[in-house]
This record gives sequence, structure tokens and C-alpha cells, in this order.
Amino acid sequence: MGFLDSGLVVLDLQDPEDWQRMRVLMRQYGDTPMDLADASLVAAAERMGQRRVFTLDSHFYVYRLEGKHPFDVVP
Repeated sequence: MGFLDSGLVVLDLQDPEDWQRMRVLMRQYGDTPMDLADASLVAAAERMGQRRVFTLDSHFYVYRLEGKHPFDVVP
């Protein structure tokens, strides 16, 4: 998160609450660990009401939408 905090990386988030949600998710899944890319996808999926994701990242079998619903991972 250092690059974001320092301003070296800027994210264009559609919803200002996404930033806070990403921080919460990264703390929640800190033992996985969840990186910034994963957190942004989970936050976006929650905002858009999407459960199905295409990814080769096995972490998405662990992540839960809104803390309770598993993703429908494709393939």
C-alpha cells in the first residue's frame, strides 16, 4: 500500500467507498495474503453484484463476497 499512500500509484475507482473496502479486505485476508489487484477485483465484484470471475488465481476459491458468498470461478 506504500505506493498508493505516497501517490506514486493512482487508482481510478468508480466508487470512493471501494478504497476503504479494499483496505478492509486486505486486512481480512492478510494471511492469504490478498494483494491490491485481488482486493480491487473483489471490491468491484461486490459493487457490481457479480459472483462469476474468470481467473487462474486459486485465492478466489478462498475469497468470499461480502464475507459469505463464494465466487463462481471459471475455468
